[in-house]
Amino acid sequence: MSDREQWDNSSEDSLFEAPPISEQERMIEAILFATAEPMTVRALNERIPHGCDASEALVHLRKRYAGRGVNVMKVGDAWAIRTASDMSFLMQKELVETRKLSRAAIETLAIIAYHQPVTRAEIEEIRGVSVSRGTVDQLIEMEWIRFGRRKLTPGRPVTFVVTQNFLDHFGLESARDLPGLKELRAAGLLESQPAIGPLTSETGEVEEMISEDQSELFED
Repeated sequence: MSDREQWDNSSEDSLFEAPPISEQERMIEAILFATAEPMTVRALNERIPHGCDASEALVHLRKRYAGRGVNVMKVGDAWAIRTASDMSFLMQKELVETRKLSRAAIETLAIIAYHQPVTRAEIEEIRGVSVSRGTVDQLIEMEWIRFGRRKLTPGRPVTFVVTQNFLDHFGLESARDLPGLKELRAAGLLESQPAIGPLTSETGEVEEMISEDQSELFED
């Protein structure tokens, strides 16, 4: 590298020196507080000054909010400030009406959540009955499920997966932290009797229909 290039680089670094990490935390805190939807690290980095590191700031910010009334939570591949789960009962008076899904919608949603990515035919095989288009459309309209990758089988059927909004609604970081039947009932989405059979394996772990060595069955 020439002397000229070294001077240019050092000059650029001095012009865009990153603020202290404490100040970066405040920036990330301000953005997440004012934003209703979870934000990815990339989106946060685009908002803050050059040289800042949203990932590092989030680590510190999450620790600072641990144990408080609101927490910095990871939702899928994004981040958000949300009410602590043990404080959610304080918000119940704000709810005007709890929207309940039909039994068919609950069963379909649960199957997608616990067996994703899953095709319509696979959903019908698990349920033992056909899945109406209206049920799927309702879940898509609620933005709780979306189309996934096509399966590389005859006809290349589309698959369904849960969305980030679904994870955000239940305060989940990933699909591996899916709620059990108790949580679904508490959310008003399930009647007193379970809609479908056990959703976890005998070991207590979430069952997965698609293993890593079957990834070639799908296309992007």
